[in-house]
Amino acid sequence: AAVVEELKKNAKKVTSPSETAQVGTISANGEKEIGEMISLAMQKVGSEGVITVEEAKGIQTELDVVEGMQFDRGYISPYFVTNAEKMTADLDNPYILIHEKKLSSLQPILPLLESVVQSGRPLVIIAEDVDGEALATLVVNKLRGGLKIAAVKAPGFGDRRKAMLEDIAILTGGQVISEDLGIKLESVTLPML
Repeated sequence: AAVVEELKKNAKKVTSPSETAQVGTISANGEKEIGEMISLAMQKVGSEGVITVEEAKGIQTELDVVEGMQFDRGYISPYFVTNAEKMTADLDNPYILIHEKKLSSLQPILPLLESVVQSGRPLVIIAEDVDGEALATLVVNKLRGGLKIAAVKAPGFGDRRKAMLEDIAILTGGQVISEDLGIKLESVTLPML
């Protein structure tokens, strides 16, 4: 504990882009170009933003800023694809149902699905998993054109998953549907999405 206190006492807050570049350069074994790029990335995303460094396929060093949120999960079924050329599910201004558990039956959300269809907007379901009768019914409705939809497995595991679902809800203006929070799937309405 004394070492930590001593470090805190001697620490100097980095306040300017040039100081950030200096720290970045030191962290990159003296590579000034990398230090400058780290400084630029910090300016773009802020001190609370996330910076990911990846190995490039070529020799070019580049900065790519992604707005919003990204997580490493894709659609559960290829039947949700809307752009066959790119193999992506592109949905504009969808409602987003964020459910922490597995969805095996659509019975609890049938009234909600009817409201979504009447609204004319697409729906993205983010859940632990969507399988069985629920997945089959969603795929059939998507193929018939009655429902613009995609289902995605929730990112993370355990408590990390709960935190990530909360982040998604905050970012999208929705709510996590969780029985722990006293919200049953049957009682979900459009304003909660």
